[in-house]
Amino acid sequence: MAPRARQVLIVGAGAFGISAALSLRRRGHTVVLTDPGPLPHPDASSTDISKIIRADYGADGFYAELADHALDAWERWQAGWSRPLFHRTGFLLLRSRELRPGDYEYDGFTTLREHGWPVSRIDTDTLERYPAWAGGPYVDGYWNPRAGYAESARVMSLLIAEAQELGVDVRPGLRCVELLDSDAGVAGARFDDGSEMRADETIVAAGAWTPQLVPELQPVMWATGQPVMHFRPTDRQPYEADRFPVWGADISTTGWYGFPVHSNGTIKIGNHGPGVRLEAGDPGEVAPQIIDACREFLAGSLPGLAVAELESTRLCLYCDTFDGDFWIDRHPARKGLLVAAGGNGHGFKFVPLLGELIADVLEGRENPVARRFRWREKGRERIEQARRPPETK
Repeated sequence: MAPRARQVLIVGAGAFGISAALSLRRRGHTVVLTDPGPLPHPDASSTDISKIIRADYGADGFYAELADHALDAWERWQAGWSRPLFHRTGFLLLRSRELRPGDYEYDGFTTLREHGWPVSRIDTDTLERYPAWAGGPYVDGYWNPRAGYAESARVMSLLIAEAQELGVDVRPGLRCVELLDSDAGVAGARFDDGSEMRADETIVAAGAWTPQLVPELQPVMWATGQPVMHFRPTDRQPYEADRFPVWGADISTTGWYGFPVHSNGTIKIGNHGPGVRLEAGDPGEVAPQIIDACREFLAGSLPGLAVAELESTRLCLYCDTFDGDFWIDRHPARKGLLVAAGGNGHGFKFVPLLGELIADVLEGRENPVARRFRWREKGRERIEQARRPPETK
């Protein structure tokens, strides 16, 4: 028996919000999707020209398997699009020392190989295929030919348009300032223009702004800014995808990763590290010392980019959780409220799967991966329990 159709209000039109809106609307629910806008929102972590799509998660077989399913879904999406938005360039993971058990790269290589992925080790000889890296300090690593990147902002625009065509009521220009509580639980939301919306179910999918709207999550969820830089090389040829794929360079210790040259002529380089804790989702700015550190990295690893023009920078706003897992569950004490957030900087690659997962949780359906993302509290016992792989059928 199908669940009854409900009025669902979704706060936030990023990766979690738009995917939930699509799945719930397809299941017959009435959906209103709100966001401060414009859409795609320039400060959302799902925005920017590109996001890596990969299943490389070190020793974490749970996410590797989940990302494997997501990659299949990206391929299906790609087949139905009029132009390519997912680019399977492969993923080059470099290490400046021999891979050892316990290294993110070593564990990622062995985990993917155990799952049947066609990954292969590389060395200084095979690096000759990638001339931009010539002369760098890298002696080991592996090559994942199935990974790549998606043009994230364009994908988001396409999904928003698709949601509108399906009948989702998309309302940019509305910033949620508080949830409406009633004796029965959460009954909707109030917005910065003074308006209110009522709903049977409210989903907070506000990314880095989620802890503001659900403050009881602040001990376990917060906003972090991670630096991203866009360089414009004078000669783009050495950085085309066939010779300069998506890459990570000692990423587990230095945090540096990047992309081939984009169609707009720029090269995106980011750093995944401690980041900057931000208050109230403030987008912030990339500090000058981070730019200097990037220039230093480029001089030693990609000298052809070391003097390239820096065209723009941004802090990518992560919604981090204490244990690095997504947060997709009903509130244990506020009926009618579901939180779908905690992307931790890697949620976008799962966009093809998130909507069905969120819809299953809202409808109370069984979902084999939902247990890992349930409502939780800090503590070693909880983390160890959460990281046990789920039973899958």
